[in-house]
Amino acid sequence: MRVLLVGSGGREHALAACLARSPQLDALFIAPGNPGMASLGTLLPIRADDVPGLVEAARNMRIDLVVPGPEAPLVAGLADACAEAGIACAGPTRAAAALEGSKTFTKEVADAARIPTARWERFDAPAAAIEFIRRRGAPIVVKADGLAAGKGVVVAQTVDEAVAAVEDIMTDRAFGAAGASVVIEECLVGEEVSLFAFCADERAVLIGAARDHKRIGEGDTGPNTGGMGAIAPPPGFDRAQQERALDLTVRPMLDEMVRRGTPFRGIIFAGLMLTADGPRLIEYNVRFGDPEAQALLIRLQSDLLPVLDALAHGRLDDAEIVFSDDASISVVLAARGYPGKPVAGGRIGGIDRAEAVPGVRVFQAGTAENDGHLVAAGGRVLTVCAHAPTAEEARELAYQGVAAIEWDDAIWRRDIGLTA
Repeated sequence: MRVLLVGSGGREHALAACLARSPQLDALFIAPGNPGMASLGTLLPIRADDVPGLVEAARNMRIDLVVPGPEAPLVAGLADACAEAGIACAGPTRAAAALEGSKTFTKEVADAARIPTARWERFDAPAAAIEFIRRRGAPIVVKADGLAAGKGVVVAQTVDEAVAAVEDIMTDRAFGAAGASVVIEECLVGEEVSLFAFCADERAVLIGAARDHKRIGEGDTGPNTGGMGAIAPPPGFDRAQQERALDLTVRPMLDEMVRRGTPFRGIIFAGLMLTADGPRLIEYNVRFGDPEAQALLIRLQSDLLPVLDALAHGRLDDAEIVFSDDASISVVLAARGYPGKPVAGGRIGGIDRAEAVPGVRVFQAGTAENDGHLVAAGGRVLTVCAHAPTAEEARELAYQGVAAIEWDDAIWRRDIGLTA
């Protein structure tokens, strides 16, 4: 098969590594990719959100399957454009991708399918949102309704903090058009986990679960980021519990999407809160998480390509899916200044030494090449992953890998997976 992988982050590097080892792969093209992916396939200088450019390249390269990594091209209609061109796409249509593209849509689907979630209200005007917050009190959660690269959610501990979030999102438009409206909801209490499944119409097959570490600082302090590390599986959330959570929060959603005439085919990522009353849905994402994908895919033992091809054609029952029983840890190395303005241009070395540590793999994201040297060119730059029979062993190996990296501007959390 000839495959076009879309994206340039650590998630896509992990996907590329899995796809590249498939016996069914004839050629892998990656748009736009990053330097770490150049040895795995042919890089194409096409932005991940350039849907017409991606479809034209897929035609020219005689692509059999398009594999989207990030959410933006899916919300922009990449799967629809591929279908019009007669090309299979392992991702949902624009209508189904609204599960991530609109917090309001997710809440409406969850309510219709009787999926347990937080009580919520939507607001299109800041004054009404602020009045609601003052009336309801804190803690309370404020979310930009649209796509905000994983950063448009504020868990406000005080009324003033919630009001400031509304003003930042709706008045100052910190996330652009994504903040034209907000969803305000009750603050759920518990442990947050990310649950993943391959989906095709009414069928969902469990991938696994991970716990992301969203905040920049140790002890979950500081501002939210795109994710600073992950552990899989989360402590206290075994495979049987994950299957029960799928029954509660994912399979009813798939049935509701079919009922609406917008069936979902792709990867579903359900953000859940494990409360005292059981799992509660926080949000859906329509793709792998980052850095959860790296922690999960490093444990994949079966061939990923036929699974993605099967779900693209709505026949997921045909696919063999096997993950090891190992625990895994991913640690993100970001550039100093992130999640604000990151320092760019610093030279990076030591990746080979890091990957010489048993069970360690380094995935690149915000990297570039300059005069033959690998340099930092983004906020989250590297993800160092490790797997081992226990979480303690995996954590030790991952931080050995981190210690081998040479990069003066690197920042990272030192407590990823510590509670495990």
